[in-house]
Amino acid sequence: MSQNTQQTGLQINPPEDPDADQQPAVRGERPWWKRYYPWYAVLGGTVLFNVLYAFPHYFTTNPDDARVQLDPGFHPHLAFLIAHVVTGNLALVTMMLQVWPYLRRTHPRVHRWVGRVYVFGAVVPTTLIVLFVLIPHRANQGSTGLACGAVLWLGTTLYAWRKARLRRYAEHRRWMIYSFSLALFTTYGRIVFMMILHWGLQVNTEILVEGTSWGAWIVNLLAAQWYLEFSARRRGKNLPAGRFNPATGAIRQ
Repeated sequence: MSQNTQQTGLQINPPEDPDADQQPAVRGERPWWKRYYPWYAVLGGTVLFNVLYAFPHYFTTNPDDARVQLDPGFHPHLAFLIAHVVTGNLALVTMMLQVWPYLRRTHPRVHRWVGRVYVFGAVVPTTLIVLFVLIPHRANQGSTGLACGAVLWLGTTLYAWRKARLRRYAEHRRWMIYSFSLALFTTYGRIVFMMILHWGLQVNTEILVEGTSWGAWIVNLLAAQWYLEFSARRRGKNLPAGRFNPATGAIRQ
C-alpha cells in the first residue's frame, strides 16, 4: 500500500526539465523594451509635445502667430487652420485613449464612444479640411505627400470603422493600427524640424519639407506593418482554421 502511494506521488511530481533555463521568460521578467507601457509613455510624450507646440500659436487668433503662411486672398484661412489644429490634436488624444489596454478591457463602451469621436469628430473633419481647404491655399511645397497621407489616413480609418460595424474585430484592429500610424505622421516632422532649429543645422528647407511630407507617413506605415507581423509571430505562427492572421490580412482556411 505504501509502495503504491509512493509511486503515485512520483507520478504526480514530474521530473525537472533540464531545458528549463531555455524556456521563454514569464511576463514579469520581460525586458523593458518588450513591455507595453514604456512605449506608450513615449507616444504620450510625442502627443503632448504636439499639443504644446500647436495650440499656443493659434488660440491667440492672431494671423501673425500662425506657423504657416496664410493666403491673403482667402479670409477664412486662419479659421479653417484653427479648426484643423483642434480636430487634429483631438485625433491624437482620442488615439491615445483607443490604444490604452486598460480602457479597452474594463470600459468597452467608453472605448467605442472614444472611437466614434476619433473617426467622426477628428479624422474626418481634419482630413477634409486639409484636402479641400488648406492644401489648395498653400504653396506646392510638400503638398502632394501631405495629400497622399491625408487620403490614406481617411481611408484606413473609415475602413476600420466599417469592419467594426460588421463585427470583424480582428480586421478592425489591424486597420486601426494603420490609422494610428498615419495620425502621427505630421508630429514627427515637427519634432525633426525643431531639432534642426535647435542644433543650428544648415539644411535646404524645401528638401526637408518635401522629404518629411512623404517619409514620415511611409516610415510609420512600415513600422505598423512590422508591429503586426511581430505580434503574429509572438502569438504563434500556426494559427487555427478560421483565424485572422494580422500579418497578412488573410483568413486561414
